[in-house]
Amino acid sequence: MPESILLNITVVVMLGIGAQWAAWRFRLPSILLLLLVGFLAGPVLGVLDPQSLRGDWLFAFVSLSIGIILFEGGLSLRLSELREVGSTVFNLITIGVLLTWGLGAAGAYYILEFDVGLSVLIGAILTVTGPTVIVPLLRHVRPKGRVGTIAKWEGITIDPVGAILAVLVLETLILMNDPARAGAGTSAAAEHVAIGLGLEIFVALGISVVATMLLVVILRRRMVPDFLRNPVTLMVVVVAFVVANVLQHESGLLATTLMGIALANQPYVSVQRIIEFKENLQVLLIGSLFVLLSARLEMSALEYIDLRVLIFLGILVVIVRPLAVFVSSFGSNLEWEEKAFLSWLAPRGIVAAAVASLFAYQLRPVYPGAVDGMVPVIFAVIVGTVAIYGLTLAPLARWLDLAEPNPNGLLFVGAAPWVRTVARHVQELGYSVALLDNNPVHVRSAREEGLTAHQGNALSENIVDEITLSGIGHLLITIPNDEVASLTALHFSEVFESTDIYQLAAQPDSRHGGEGVMPGHLRGRPLFGEDTSYQLLKACLNRGDTIEVLTLSDETSDETQEYYSHEDLSNEYEDESVIPLFILRENDTLEIVSETNQFRLRPQDRLLALVGAGTKTRGRDHKTPEVEQTEGDGILEIEESSPEPPDDETADATETS
Repeated sequence: MPESILLNITVVVMLGIGAQWAAWRFRLPSILLLLLVGFLAGPVLGVLDPQSLRGDWLFAFVSLSIGIILFEGGLSLRLSELREVGSTVFNLITIGVLLTWGLGAAGAYYILEFDVGLSVLIGAILTVTGPTVIVPLLRHVRPKGRVGTIAKWEGITIDPVGAILAVLVLETLILMNDPARAGAGTSAAAEHVAIGLGLEIFVALGISVVATMLLVVILRRRMVPDFLRNPVTLMVVVVAFVVANVLQHESGLLATTLMGIALANQPYVSVQRIIEFKENLQVLLIGSLFVLLSARLEMSALEYIDLRVLIFLGILVVIVRPLAVFVSSFGSNLEWEEKAFLSWLAPRGIVAAAVASLFAYQLRPVYPGAVDGMVPVIFAVIVGTVAIYGLTLAPLARWLDLAEPNPNGLLFVGAAPWVRTVARHVQELGYSVALLDNNPVHVRSAREEGLTAHQGNALSENIVDEITLSGIGHLLITIPNDEVASLTALHFSEVFESTDIYQLAAQPDSRHGGEGVMPGHLRGRPLFGEDTSYQLLKACLNRGDTIEVLTLSDETSDETQEYYSHEDLSNEYEDESVIPLFILRENDTLEIVSETNQFRLRPQDRLLALVGAGTKTRGRDHKTPEVEQTEGDGILEIEESSPEPPDDETADATETS
């Protein structure tokens, strides 16, 4: 028996993590794969026994996990973001919820032909979306402007609101069908709802304030060592959730959400390490929850999925959500494109699945026959909305000009003169460029040169919220300090994937052979090759080297060689004569030169490179007495000339970020 339980746990963890990796690898909505593998492992293949997943322990685990997930979501909410969109967010989680509830209940009653009570409950459950589905979509799309902020706030705060609404409806249904309270009328039910709502808010607010203050005191006074900071935080969150639920049923979700928001906006202790820990824990919890809940379904659940369910899903997507958004945003200054984007963003997630499964279990004595169809319908809506929005939101955002199709833009950390020269050439090729530097002289000079520049410390806790990352897909760390550069790479890992973070070595021996070399896991990918360094590029530009757009010469383009490698260029030119920086692919994708063994220059590609003063390329010969000219005609030719870099400033001596 213990072996079978251990095997089930192992299967759940393996399927949950594996499905999320596959979703990342093939760029699919992770929830779709999680639900699919759970259903296959449960009722289809029998790897997980659905009957063994019907105990009370599962719902306790699910409820606690959702509380932790909402706490993590609350940590990403900054109150300063509400200055411009606060009223719209408030309307969406109040007026929008009521509209969705009412119209969803009407659809469940008239289309799906559920009982009135179950229809009202289904409408309440389907008001929630959640950070488990909203945040990954926003991270994938990266919308411009304020729509991302609105969607993030709505997705996180609507979960406890919708869950509390569903709990109140459930308790009302149980009250009205309780034989011991036969004859309880509408007034009694309304009184019960009002009292319950007041207690939910009172208990959640009180517990969240006390728990947040306790945690701030513990962390600020360093009452626990660093290795216990995250476990102690998790312990306080769990205790707050359980105490709130004991005092008032299902108030724990609101308590943990408020606790996360309060902790994220207090100025006394840093929560960055807590956020990283909770993000890792969230991945494990989300994968396990979706696999467990979908594995509980029976094969007979498919009997409830018919044309009526598809019509109901279409009404939720095409009518209910747009109406809720346009009514909630009435009188706001949102553009019609922003309203259209928000109208096409309401995927249901883990809270809807968990609440539906839990409530079906509790309502089976009240609705012994009808309740069996509620869970399959909710899961069908989850799968349908995730598939529809997940596959179409990015194209819609691009069509509305609210996102770029493939963000090739670059964020340079550091704005020294030579860095600005590189950034200016990339911008002139049509790619988005932004610079971040703590030196006001560098920032002012960058702006005078027509570059977008932000002044701030790259290690500041709020720097990600203060800069605009629309259209930015890669981080290039170009500062003369390896330790600070590595810390910056770690700091921005919550925004950029590790494959999109590049770090330029400060000295030629920073990556190999030098004393005190930073470990590989603390660095970004090599920027401009393993042997290229900050000091090398600075020296090359100071001596007169120029940045040019190069193409393979006509003679080499006609040859049978499929591509040219970095070794081919090294054999043809001296290492310091042609330093590849970026490859401009035929489809306009900007590829950053990193690991030289992966360098592939095809005949149709263009190369943005630092060309030495003594390099002989077709189209122009650079000759200076100081640098010996390379023999041979070369395999590259200059496509066009770029402006010469500006004179170095006195600020060059104080290069820093």
